This record gives sequence, C-alpha cells and structure tokens, in this order.
Amino acid sequence: MIVIVIIGVVYTLVITKLQSVGEGKITPHLSNLKEYLISLNKENQSVRLLCLDDCSSCSVYVDGVKTQDIESFFDDSIETYRYDFLQGAIRVKDPIFFNEEDVQESVCFSFGIDKNLVADQVIVVYKDKAYDYSSYFNKTPVYDYLEEAIDAKQDLAQKVMQ
Repeated sequence: MIVIVIIGVVYTLVITKLQSVGEGKITPHLSNLKEYLISLNKENQSVRLLCLDDCSSCSVYVDGVKTQDIESFFDDSIETYRYDFLQGAIRVKDPIFFNEEDVQESVCFSFGIDKNLVADQVIVVYKDKAYDYSSYFNKTPVYDYLEEAIDAKQDLAQKVMQ
C-alpha cells in the first residue's frame, strides 16, 4: 500500500513538471518573432506586434485588440523590406495606426501573423543582421547582411524557374 502511494506521488510530480515545461513561455527576439506570435494565436486569430514612436514600447494585438505590452528588444534603427524578384529589396513604409482615442501615432515597427498563420512576407534588418520572415514552414533564416538575404531569394527563384 505504501509503495502504491509513493508511486502515485512520484507520478503526479513528474506529470506536473512535464506540463510546466510544455507551457514554457517564449521570450520574443527577432530570430523567433514569428514563432512567438504563432504561440499567441490560440483560436485562429490575427496577431500583430506593434511598436510605436522610437520602438521603446511594443504591444501585442490579437484581432486588433491590445492584449499585452512587451519589453522592446530593438530600437528605431530597425528597417523592414519587401522582396520583389524584379526590383530586389524595397523598403516598406510604416503602416498608419490609430490608437483607442482615434489619434494617429507614429509606428516604428509592425509585424503580424494572419489567422491562417501566414506571416508578413518581409525581411527585417537590425544591427547588421537580416531576418527573412517569408518562409512558411522553416525557422526564420538569419543572414549577416541584407544583400546575402537578397542573394538567397534570387537563388531560390532561379531554382524554381529551372
């Protein structure tokens, strides 16, 4: 009887520990931003990270509703590009954002995942690294500079055309 009780207690402790490991929070960073936002998408909703002014404050919006503030992990030197096969990297203009009082605010950075888990198809450059968010199934590739990311895109396009 004592052995059964001990086994039951050990089993309960192990299961509890495994569940808490499975629920571990992802700390957002540019290398895992897409995975972080996907982890917040619980019910096929759109999820967006929006940083205002000088990127000192960022918030997560789920279906357009602010759900949480997070500590910014970059500054306003961040740049966002869209890749076009014919034109190369094109700088993305910051979107327009109106706060709850319908006052327009300056957007420093915006990145989102739609309800189908498709991320904004952009390349983000920050501190001499280029993060390519255009891959659907793979982790975010990180390049040493924007030109390296563009070369990878052109190589992929050439392979597809062959």
